[in-house]
Amino acid sequence: MDEGEVQSFLIIFSVIAICLALTVIVLFIVFLQRKNKLLLQQAKTKEAFEKELSETQIEIREETLRNISWELHDNIGQLMTLAKIQVQMEEHRSDSIKEASDTIGMALQELRVLSKLINPEALKSLTLEEAVQLEIERFNRLQVLEALLKVEGEPRTLNPKEEIIIFRILQEFFSNTIKHSKASILIVEIQYHGAYLSIRAADNGIGFEQIDEKVSGIGMKNMKNRAKLVNADLKITAEKNKGTQLTLVYNFVD
Repeated sequence: MDEGEVQSFLIIFSVIAICLALTVIVLFIVFLQRKNKLLLQQAKTKEAFEKELSETQIEIREETLRNISWELHDNIGQLMTLAKIQVQMEEHRSDSIKEASDTIGMALQELRVLSKLINPEALKSLTLEEAVQLEIERFNRLQVLEALLKVEGEPRTLNPKEEIIIFRILQEFFSNTIKHSKASILIVEIQYHGAYLSIRAADNGIGFEQIDEKVSGIGMKNMKNRAKLVNADLKITAEKNKGTQLTLVYNFVD
C-alpha cells in the first residue's frame, strides 16, 4: 500500500470516526432531551396531582364547614332561640333568670357570627376585610386577646374562591395564636399595593425558635398548601418569647 492509499485510508477512517462521534453525540443529546422532557412531564404530573389533591382536601373541609354552619344555624341556633324565649317568659320571677336570658342572647349572637365565618356561601357575600373584621370583633368581645385590623390602599376585588382560601389561611393563624401562643395582642394589616396585596398578622406570644415538622404540624402545612393554590408567597417567622408573624403576598392577575 503506497503513501497515497494510506492517506486516503486515514482520511476515510477519520471521516467515519468523526461521523460516528457526531452520531453518538447527537444520540446522547436526543437522549438527554427526551430524559429531561420525561422528567419535566413527571414533575408537572406530580405537581398537578398534588394540586388536585390539595384542592380536593380543601373542598372536603369547606363542605364539612358548610354542614357544621347549617347545623349551628338551623338546629342549635333554633334551640337556643327557643330557650331564650322560654327564659324571657320567666324573667319577672328572678334577676338570675334575666342574667341567664342575657347570656343566652350573647351566646346566640356569637353562634350566628361563627356560623357565618365558617360557611363558604356566607363568606362570598363579605369582602376579605369584612370577614377579618368580624373575627377581630369576635376576639375582642370574647376578651381572648386585644385585636386590631388596619387596612391601607385602594381595595381591589379578589376572586371569591381565592379570597376564601386567603381568609382560611388567616383563620388558621388566628387559631394557632389563640390556642398556643399565649398572646395578649394580635395585629392584622391588609395593604393594597396596586399589582399585589400584602397581609401581615403578628402576635406578641411565646413564639418559638424555629419552624420544624414537630412545631408546624397540620395547621402550618394547611396554610402552606392553601397559599400554593392561589400562587401566594407565605412566610411564617417567629422568635422565642417575642411572638409569631405571618406575611402573605398575593399578586393580582389582570
